[in-house]
Amino acid sequence: MTVPLPTGRHHLAALTRPLAALEADIDRIDGWGRHMARVLRGGGRLLAAGNGGSAAQAQHLTSELVGRYRDDRPAFSAIALHAETSAMTAIVNDYGASAAFARQVEAHGRPGDVLVALSTSGSSRNVLAAVEAAARRGMTTWALTGRGPNPLVACCDDAVCVDARATATVQEVHQIVVHLMCAAFDVTVGAAVAAGNGERASR
Repeated sequence: MTVPLPTGRHHLAALTRPLAALEADIDRIDGWGRHMARVLRGGGRLLAAGNGGSAAQAQHLTSELVGRYRDDRPAFSAIALHAETSAMTAIVNDYGASAAFARQVEAHGRPGDVLVALSTSGSSRNVLAAVEAAARRGMTTWALTGRGPNPLVACCDDAVCVDARATATVQEVHQIVVHLMCAAFDVTVGAAVAAGNGERASR
């Protein structure tokens, strides 16, 4: 049976319940941002992995950390693994598609570093392999995924699951999670003041 494609107001309406449900995860997401700040400020690194739209969101997250989210601050080490195109294509050619991210985790990941794994299905083999490699290296692993339970949730240290039917809805909520993490990160490193405590002027 073909599921109708939400368009227009139906697309927006599909976001209502998952966004409301995200309220329950706010403290945990803020905790992720604070943990990232402690790790990266201490010289650690964040790695991020995903496919397709999730790859774009992984790169969005790392760009905010290497560049800046809003206010000026030092650069921090963060790598979106899919963006290492020469390395990734060589790995896929030599080791197979499932190793595309795991081999890079083995190269770049260190004990205490963080891997953010994004998969709307929670079953992408190359993302699961990256998490397994990260666990072997003593890294912290977090998942942004769709409905749980799923294999990615089962193998990560923590996960934010979006209970939505449409992949687009899951990815749109993931984008908000990325921004929440970055905001908590910047407040923790002293680049900004949290709303309610006064805000530093943006450029």
